[in-house]
Amino acid sequence: MNELTTINPGALEAQAAEQDGDIMPHSIEAEQQLLGAILTNNDIFDRVASVINSSHFYDPVHARIYEVAAARIAKNNLASPVTLKAFLEDDDGLKELGGPAYLARLAGAAISAYAAKDYAQMIYDMAIRRELIGLGQTIADRATKMDVTEEPREQIVQAEQALYKLSEQGKTDSGFVSFLKAVTEAVQTANAAYQRDGGLAGVSTGLVDLDSKLGGLHPSDLLILAGRPSMGKTSLATNIAFNVAKAYKKGIRPDGTEGAVEGGIVGFYSLEMSSEQLAARILSEASEVPSQQIRRGDMTEQEFRRFVDAAKALEACPLYIDDTPALPIAQLAARARRLKRTHGLDVLIIDYLQLCRGTAENRVQEIGEISMGMKAIAKELNIPVIALSQLSRTVESRDDKRPQLSDLRESGSIEQDADVVMFVFREEYYKEREKPGEHDLERMAAWQEEMERLHARAEVIIGKQRHGPIGTVDLSFEAQFTRFGNLVKPWQQDQGYE
Repeated sequence: MNELTTINPGALEAQAAEQDGDIMPHSIEAEQQLLGAILTNNDIFDRVASVINSSHFYDPVHARIYEVAAARIAKNNLASPVTLKAFLEDDDGLKELGGPAYLARLAGAAISAYAAKDYAQMIYDMAIRRELIGLGQTIADRATKMDVTEEPREQIVQAEQALYKLSEQGKTDSGFVSFLKAVTEAVQTANAAYQRDGGLAGVSTGLVDLDSKLGGLHPSDLLILAGRPSMGKTSLATNIAFNVAKAYKKGIRPDGTEGAVEGGIVGFYSLEMSSEQLAARILSEASEVPSQQIRRGDMTEQEFRRFVDAAKALEACPLYIDDTPALPIAQLAARARRLKRTHGLDVLIIDYLQLCRGTAENRVQEIGEISMGMKAIAKELNIPVIALSQLSRTVESRDDKRPQLSDLRESGSIEQDADVVMFVFREEYYKEREKPGEHDLERMAAWQEEMERLHARAEVIIGKQRHGPIGTVDLSFEAQFTRFGNLVKPWQQDQGYE
């Protein structure tokens, strides 16, 4: 038997745990072998540093050896039994194992370099299992303890947040990729756009002019859709969700995987409105029955028939709504992952950003945490995420009510994290409130003329676009159906446009 296998610094701890019938997962031998490999070949550290850190070691002495070795290697200094001796010879734990001679025995029994990553992964997996056991015990203890101040629902949220943090551990970036690989991916994206009608690389919003400006909704992008109340943020987001879900077709993509070839599966977090209210809006648009009539039940027989037919047609629409209020960003991410795993997910819409919750006490930091979390969801799930956002009241105090980037409420990090920032603006809403008195005929005539020009028109102002132009997109807006549509230009009147 290898000499090292008889040296078990955690033996007393393991024996005590075994007597209690509760042995925590660990492998002292794996830790010894990995440390030995690092002390004989420092290059191995770079291979395993992305997998583990000192906190993943079960034995505290091993954790301290790894810490010292890592600190020396980071400074381009040699980490060997001889160089580590000076830093660890006064360590009480190491003295119990035989002092610096233990370091020499670790190096003497080292494994070959190729197996180091496997041992590192084994140590990491066991550390996560120990944390899971500890988390489970904490959850059980808190649930058992009857405390008036702790609601069960709050305990569930905290447990989900703890699990989310645990699931995020050990996730690393893919690191450097060769330029050839990056170029290949760029060519594949351009080819997908070239092969598709309309030249879109992303998912179509169903709004032609908006698509031509954005190139569709691109995977891993965070799009912020902002506006003041009553501008139609939710209406536009609902329209896009409906258009994407309605156009959904499944098939084989250019990269050979199965998924959406047209449209997509949509997840909609409605933190402000209930799922019934959101469904009523979509049905109003699809059936062309005003939403207020649907709410009151004030419909003719023909309108009701249209409403029922639209509901039947939309039954198979892959649109999933979650109307849980005040969702923590960690829980929002976990539910999005679950939806992608169970049903698929191509576009995620969040209405709206300020109604999410973070963990920071400062509101600006909390909004920053939420916007970073949303961008992380977009990158991790490789989908476009559209997050609605409120604007500050400073818009109302200006003569020109058109919003700008500085109006984004509560945090500059929203602008920083977003790939696209769009503002919904309806001048008709403000002009309507400037109606002059009936006695002033001249001003009344000018006001009516201006209202006719602005009637049923809306603008989407693209204030930031990381991969494309900024500018304004004109859309039609039918208030009674809360529906945005493509606006026919004067030169298109005779070309068969509807």
